[in-house]
Amino acid sequence: MIVPPSSPNPTPTLIPWKSYLLAAVGCLGLLCVLLLAGIIGLVLQLRNQLTGYNVLITERDQLYTSYNNLTKERDRLKQSLVQKGCPKRWERFGSSCYYLSGKDSNWMDSREDCLERGADLVIISSPEEQTFVSGLKPKGRGVWIGLKGSVTNATWTWVDGTTMTTSAFCLQVLGTKRA
Repeated sequence: MIVPPSSPNPTPTLIPWKSYLLAAVGCLGLLCVLLLAGIIGLVLQLRNQLTGYNVLITERDQLYTSYNNLTKERDRLKQSLVQKGCPKRWERFGSSCYYLSGKDSNWMDSREDCLERGADLVIISSPEEQTFVSGLKPKGRGVWIGLKGSVTNATWTWVDGTTMTTSAFCLQVLGTKRA
């Protein structure tokens, strides 16, 4: 601050470059505070994402373990079924057993009969299974399969809830030839 000696009321005057310096220091200080706040925010966000990632990794590992355990259990059950064999009057194909009733029944009664035996109507999942099921039916008679249709949306679903993906499987089993 410079005070001229001849003035009766001294008024302080600032050197111009000091006011610019003070403004620059203030702006830099404000920028540092904002930068620090931004860095802290990013670190917190990164920490939250890493926590979420670790949770997902743990869940994935648990699902993988469950999948492996279920796969082993499925294979064990298939092996025990192969060793045990099918009940009398049932036919084996792959790891499944098939029963053909001699009764003339409608679809609902046939399904109920299957459910009472601890089974369900057949779900055809391969051309080989289609050929096998076609070979089970007596000449001139049909067999009920586990396929049901919806009149409202024209979709066909198997009794396990899956959507039919290949119509050629059921058409031949039902005795209908495709053009």
